[in-house]
Amino acid sequence: MDNLTTKFESLGLAPVKAKEAAGNKKLAPTLDSIIDATGRTDFDKSTGMLLYTLATTVTKDKTPYADYIAKAISAGRIASTEQLSAATKFCAKSDPTANEQAFDEACGVGVVVSEQEVVDKVHGVIESAKDVLLKERYRGQGKVLGMVKKLPDLRWADSAKVKSTFDAQILALLGPKDERDDPAAVKKAAAAAKAETAPKSLPAKEATEPKKWEPASLEGMFVEGDISRLHKAGENPQIHPRLMEEHLRETKGSVITRFPPEPNGFLHIGHAKAINVNFGYARAHGGTCNLRYDDTNPEAEEQEYVDSILETVRWLGFEPDKILYSSDYFQQLYDLAVKLIENDLGYICHCSKEEMKKNRGGEERGPRVACEHRSRPISESLAEFQKMKEGRYAPHEATLRMKMDLEDGNPQMWDLIAYRVLYSTHHRTGDEWCIYPTYDFAHCLCDSIENITHSLCTTEFILSRESYNWLCDAVEVYKPVQWEYGRLSVTNTILSKRKLLKLREKGFIMSLDDPRLYSLPALRRRGVPPQAINAFVRELGVTTAKSTIDVVRLENHIRDCLNEIAPRVMAAINPVKVVLENLPEAHFEEIELPFRPRDSSFGTHKVPFTRVLYIDASDFREADSADYYRLAPNKTVGLQGVAHPIICTEVRKNADGSIAELVCRYLNEGKQPKPKTFIQWIADCPKVGSPVRLDEVRIFDPLFKHANPSDESVVPGGYLSDVNTDSLRVSKSAIVETGFWEVIKRFAATLAGKEELGKHNLESVRVQFMRIGYFTLDRDSKLSVPDIESDNISNTKLVMNRIVTLKEDSKKEA
Repeated sequence: MDNLTTKFESLGLAPVKAKEAAGNKKLAPTLDSIIDATGRTDFDKSTGMLLYTLATTVTKDKTPYADYIAKAISAGRIASTEQLSAATKFCAKSDPTANEQAFDEACGVGVVVSEQEVVDKVHGVIESAKDVLLKERYRGQGKVLGMVKKLPDLRWADSAKVKSTFDAQILALLGPKDERDDPAAVKKAAAAAKAETAPKSLPAKEATEPKKWEPASLEGMFVEGDISRLHKAGENPQIHPRLMEEHLRETKGSVITRFPPEPNGFLHIGHAKAINVNFGYARAHGGTCNLRYDDTNPEAEEQEYVDSILETVRWLGFEPDKILYSSDYFQQLYDLAVKLIENDLGYICHCSKEEMKKNRGGEERGPRVACEHRSRPISESLAEFQKMKEGRYAPHEATLRMKMDLEDGNPQMWDLIAYRVLYSTHHRTGDEWCIYPTYDFAHCLCDSIENITHSLCTTEFILSRESYNWLCDAVEVYKPVQWEYGRLSVTNTILSKRKLLKLREKGFIMSLDDPRLYSLPALRRRGVPPQAINAFVRELGVTTAKSTIDVVRLENHIRDCLNEIAPRVMAAINPVKVVLENLPEAHFEEIELPFRPRDSSFGTHKVPFTRVLYIDASDFREADSADYYRLAPNKTVGLQGVAHPIICTEVRKNADGSIAELVCRYLNEGKQPKPKTFIQWIADCPKVGSPVRLDEVRIFDPLFKHANPSDESVVPGGYLSDVNTDSLRVSKSAIVETGFWEVIKRFAATLAGKEELGKHNLESVRVQFMRIGYFTLDRDSKLSVPDIESDNISNTKLVMNRIVTLKEDSKKEA
């Protein structure tokens, strides 16, 4: 091993990396052979890294020409990773020694792209997209870089040089990043500029429209990184050429992906990334994406989750090309299992779970031992498999295992289970089967049956890539390509179904779609717009790094989105009565208010203004202070949209000391100084349905106190001890102005609104309670189109959820 370590260090590998490579049973002999093929003992770092990359990427069907590629690298014919990638693809299909000219042309051998050519070509693309770049600035650079990378003239250019040239020219055009490239600063500057320039005499509906929210594009996820360099359809090598020929006849060279959830629970925030990656990659390449339910475990699957998954995918804005199930292929999978046995690559094993674990090296991952059944005759395994199918074995008494490679360093090659006995009723096939394929057996074969070109999954399956390829070749079927990306998690939550059930059992949550959770149905119920979730996922991009993102970033996207789509209305969560003593009892006037200031597209509405009003308790203090600008005794404050301010002259109290009402004067005589602040209010005017009374307003805060409630070093008592028992506060006295009922009526007047109300999907009714937060209707509400159209508010039940605060909570714990 020491000799190999020294040999590998000659490539420029660090001693630790060289030692690691020498100890890798798969990599070491391949890398050793590749170095020997060059006939050299020392290398410059660039050549050494290309040889190392070659050793880590060649597979058995490319190995016959690995030595040829190694010599080409050593001779300087292959000098970049782009050329190496092209070389391995060429050698997967053709013999380079039979036609070296074709190899050279396919790999760009001898093609030199000068620095000036790079500069000129990059400049041409940036000039063509100049208007977009000047408008979107650095937010638009991803799309433009993608255009540069697609230039045929730069295919063989040094990618690092292209990127540095692109960055330099972008910098020259846009200058350094500044507040214009900070979304929060952009919003603040735009608001300040509009406030300064908007004509003060114009009504709000004629004022300048605010800046639009510009989330990252779906296509932008795929223009950088490894995912931008994946193989094209038809380039993945097969054990038999005819398999690719048949595949291309079926697919016509189109990209086909799939989203394959198991229907054993609700989709969560991590699945939102998987949905965007799989559907998005297909869309970006003009292909299609299937929804395939991985329903091979009848003990855990339920129709409720099947229905929820499809609805959630559509809610996020995607439509599957086909809706499929692994159970569609149960007969085909069984037939392939028989073929596996017939090829002497599968056997029936009667080992117990404990024996199997011991034979696989145990906890210490020691030497592997073949079980006593591994060498049984093919005919015997076929007969035993038939017995399993006929129900003649109890669960765990017999399994079908794949005869893989126990000497391989990868645990996914240690004779995985392909079929097991389960006496459970399947949600689709009933009791037709009593044996079911495992994920390790079914997943890759279902991909193959569906002609998937790009099997995109998260990095926890990276070790499964080898077994995925092995099984497709073992039963001689078309072999898709598996590629892994980093999974997404967010802080301050847990996603384990087992733990969620325990939270429900203990009464910490209302249901599995409780709005404090981060399953997608829970986020939907809370009122989070799907476009905000997509924007969050797309901003993060697609890398191989596993990421846990601060939930604050998601909340910022939610706020930005809601700021664009939510009408503004006035509300009081804890209302306090106000009597304007100098107005007559019958005083009534209508005041026109915009649903969104400075945006005429939202329209306006009228609210009554009367002698008796309500304000929120948070807008009044009995003890005034210099830094407090809202209502207090003998203090003046403005009312939103009202011509004149009010002043508090008396505080009347109940017997228990609580405030009964505030007596104020309406300062409508003489010239009054402009108030320092304006508060919201709701008139008491039953004849026009004001106020609209809310049966419940639910204020949600984080369910857990810490970022990672499962981290026992921070939460030694476990996640249940970290529950924030004050994470839900309920108000049953809240009121809102009549503009809210008009928002509901407008929604119900649309075809889409009628359809959603018919399904009792109420979360699309979203509003901003001014200066309080963003809210939506919860599904516990009672609301129908006939009652809305007839203004029958008395027959409704209105339950509101707070979606998110107006500003980030600075008190959140890390």
